[in-house]
Amino acid sequence: MADVVRAERDVRVMVVDDHPMWRDAVARDLAEAGFDVVATAGDGPQAVRRAHAAVPDVLVLDLNLPGMPGVQVCKELVGARPTLRVLVLSASGEHADVLEAVKSGATGYLLKSSSTEELLDAVRRTADGDAVFTPGLAGLVLGEYRRLASEPAPAVAGESGAPQLTDRETEVLRLVAKGLSYKQIAERLVISHRTVQNHVQNTLGKLQLHNRVELVRYAIERGLDEA
Repeated sequence: MADVVRAERDVRVMVVDDHPMWRDAVARDLAEAGFDVVATAGDGPQAVRRAHAAVPDVLVLDLNLPGMPGVQVCKELVGARPTLRVLVLSASGEHADVLEAVKSGATGYLLKSSSTEELLDAVRRTADGDAVFTPGLAGLVLGEYRRLASEPAPAVAGESGAPQLTDRETEVLRLVAKGLSYKQIAERLVISHRTVQNHVQNTLGKLQLHNRVELVRYAIERGLDEA
């Protein structure tokens, strides 16, 4: 148990929600579970300022925020620091909201009706780089990946020269396109979470892509999900 607590203490979390009681309750649950809650915020502009200062690993973000929508907060922060993991925690299960959040750079999407245990597990997995969704929403997002892949995509810089991925990077990319989590990929390839994350970051850099959505789209367009 001590090892788990130490590991979670290494995960810096920030909670953003405009309802003080809800925000404080989530922050308290995370802190009691051993996470390092480095900041909270109640509106969009405040969230951006405090996130830049606190540098969290995981941002637990509501979408309905005064001053600036949650999706814009996500877009700005992930654009400035692509390694930031964003877990949306929202009362809305509308498909349009889910897809907009993911396209803005969110790693996962959890409904506020989820239990405390589900939230804690989602934050742990998000910190590990997994895409975490409330049951039923993961299929929606994968379907959107496939729809996007059927449309013409912007040219990737260096496309004519076919960016050179290593065999292992290609293998990881293929498993990401199939919808496997980073944990599942690590187990499948008998490597660590960190190694999977490093391969994904290297691949994003080589392909000049910005997030998992673009990466999965790139892989599906090339049939890697069916390989």
